Amino acid sequence: MSKKQDAFYYDNFSACASYACDAAHYLEDALKNFEPDRLHSMLDELHKVEHAADTKKHELSNVLARAFITPIEREDIILLSQSIDEVVDKIEDVLLRMYCNNIQSIRPDALEMGAVLINCCEEMRMLINEFADFRHSKKLRDHIIHINTMEEQADKLFVACMHKLHTTCTDPITIITWREIYIYLEKCADACEHVADAVESVVMKNT
Repeated sequence: MSKKQDAFYYDNFSACASYACDAAHYLEDALKNFEPDRLHSMLDELHKVEHAADTKKHELSNVLARAFITPIEREDIILLSQSIDEVVDKIEDVLLRMYCNNIQSIRPDALEMGAVLINCCEEMRMLINEFADFRHSKKLRDHIIHINTMEEQADKLFVACMHKLHTTCTDPITIITWREIYIYLEKCADACEHVADAVESVVMKNT
């Protein structure tokens, strides 16, 4: 396989990882500078990022369908592409839940979870950018470990947020709506870890 054809897959992974970071930063900005009346328009803007990421994923699928030789196994390419796309989808889901639940103000601990998500996504992007050289990279393992560590941090923060919600809030509607949002924020970190797991699996198979 030519280096140009080889690079297409890794460049596509990197582009999709960048869209995930764009989505994460957009969500964090929406949380920090929250305006309830802008929720619908913010959701539209975030959906444009999600659509762009989907377009890149479909480009990869189309090339893969015609490819005779691939740099790594086809199922690994599909898994990694889907895993990165899932990060963008989960981030969009957070803002969608905020809109559907008609959130009028942001709880401070949601900002903490948003900050952890930014770190997870940025580390995931560095991991994917390094992935093209996975057979020789000395940084790949560190990125995977950092993502796993941040996912554990997100888990602990999720538990703390849920405990605080159920012990300090008496309004059942507020509890129900924010419980759902916290769950989806935590799923974003899980999605980043799934990308790291997919990368680690490819490395184990090919080195």
